[in-house]
Amino acid sequence: MALMCGALSAAAPVRFELRDTNGTVHTATEWQGKRAVVMFFTMTDCPLANGYVPEMNRLRASYGPQGIAFYAVQSDNTVSEAAVKKYAEEFGYTFPMMNDPRLTLARLTGAKVTPEVAVLSPKGEVLYLGRIDNKVEDLTRPRYAATEPELRNALDAVLAGKAPKEARTRAAGCSINLESK
Repeated sequence: MALMCGALSAAAPVRFELRDTNGTVHTATEWQGKRAVVMFFTMTDCPLANGYVPEMNRLRASYGPQGIAFYAVQSDNTVSEAAVKKYAEEFGYTFPMMNDPRLTLARLTGAKVTPEVAVLSPKGEVLYLGRIDNKVEDLTRPRYAATEPELRNALDAVLAGKAPKEARTRAAGCSINLESK
């Protein structure tokens, strides 16, 4: 699997090649013609990220037809491709899950935990990075239900041609081990 890194800016396009659990190779060129791209950073053994899979599937069902591309990014480089494939099937992901053993996309977007989402422009500019909602602002005090749907708010702003009101929110969850590679 070849990986090539690029800066997240209009001047230097994002370059990578990552295979998903179905064997399809994804690159940033498929973002052309999309209104935005959502990267859902997850790990097979992160209970917080696993709990957000149904919500991410609902978001993909709502926003996908409006030109938003969705990808899950498996961010634990110690898990085999076979285990990631089994996990994606068992949890019922309705969008591609890319295995990113070199953590290329986490480094490019600045993601540090799972679950965390990045909303990118078709050119790879980070428009939003943070939590999906505020259900878990602090690991010691989760809410029964979210009161702020930050990812929905960011996507609505992008679809309206505006910058998200909050470009960054603090996500809580399982740490992505960026030191490992």
